[in-house]
Amino acid sequence: MGVDYTRLRDPNAEYTMRDLSAETMNVTRERGNGRDVEITDVQTTMVDGNFPWTLVRIYTDAGIVGTGEAYWGAGAPELIERVTPFLQGENPLDIDRLTEHLVQKMSGEGSIGGVTVTAISGVEVALHDLAGKILELPAYQLMGGKYRDEVRVYCDCHTEEEADPIACADEAERVVEELGYDALKFDLDVPSGHEKDRANRHLRAPEIEHKASIVEAVTERVGSRADVAFDCHWTFSGGSAKRLAKRLEEYDVWWLEDPVPPENHDVQREVTQSTSTPIAAGENVYRKHGQRRLLEEQAVDIVAPDMPKVGGMRETAKIADLADMYYVPVAMHNVASPVATMASAHVGAAVSNTLAVEYHSYELGWWEDLVEEDVIEDGYIEIPEKPGLGVTLDMDAIAEHMVDGEELFDEA
Repeated sequence: MGVDYTRLRDPNAEYTMRDLSAETMNVTRERGNGRDVEITDVQTTMVDGNFPWTLVRIYTDAGIVGTGEAYWGAGAPELIERVTPFLQGENPLDIDRLTEHLVQKMSGEGSIGGVTVTAISGVEVALHDLAGKILELPAYQLMGGKYRDEVRVYCDCHTEEEADPIACADEAERVVEELGYDALKFDLDVPSGHEKDRANRHLRAPEIEHKASIVEAVTERVGSRADVAFDCHWTFSGGSAKRLAKRLEEYDVWWLEDPVPPENHDVQREVTQSTSTPIAAGENVYRKHGQRRLLEEQAVDIVAPDMPKVGGMRETAKIADLADMYYVPVAMHNVASPVATMASAHVGAAVSNTLAVEYHSYELGWWEDLVEEDVIEDGYIEIPEKPGLGVTLDMDAIAEHMVDGEELFDEA
């Protein structure tokens, strides 16, 4: 028998002076019209996709179930099990209070960042799906309505010859012409054959020229048919990032993503302000507090939060509102299953400054099989008018693709 994470003792959670439960806050008034619903259980199932996706289900005494997703990886299922007692008996319509309740309850276990925020994010997404179903409204409507009927998707592209500029250009053309995307992203942190020491983050001149050759080949091949971004995965030193960004200024780069590690905001700001190449970052900082300095100090041209990692749907919308104060657009990082991808699209529809939502699974033939609905059509996600997120899990597909040793959560 495994550990029962619901019974772990945490004095911080037990004695916090900022307990935001309905009982403590005296949120007990009857609501009527079918809105008096209580959470009875929370369950997870991990799917073995191109990332190990953690799907979340919240169950209620009304028989209505909400589905969400936490950012991939170990630890989230255990933490979601850990917070289940804090949700049982609560009304799922109080999304903001419940999310902050979990943040406060889990403060001793790291709810300012990392996987604890990721776990809370998965619950928060499921609450939006559940609340939408209870109120018979699509999730975007719960966030204030929509600016657009469909959200643009940028396709994260890969090839077996990822360091070959011509192979990258060929794949870019294929994705545009055959798959219908008009927004793409390629990796630039790929081996060039000129490396001397991969630990020191330094780019030698031949390495920079190699990366410039990839950018040149891809952008010239697709021309005006597609916007193209390039990802560095927080790999390079500040000086090398500046030299690379400067070298790429002559090309039509949509943005250069995460050229330096995320911990030092000062270096991030210096790199961004040193170049006319647009710089994007944000997937590796948490909640609006983590994004604040990026925006206030004009350390990014484009902010790129990952919705099921950063704090959930409402938190991402708050980040977008903060970004809009500095006239910065939002391009949501996303490596999720169809569940969180659609949730990100709802956020993208509801905030004014959305550029696009990422899609990272175009090489995975069964990605869309996980839900009954079509999700991406010709490079766009049409926002559904069905209640909640508007996607329905295919439980047979989920069962077929679960991580080894995982158990399927209960049917609705």
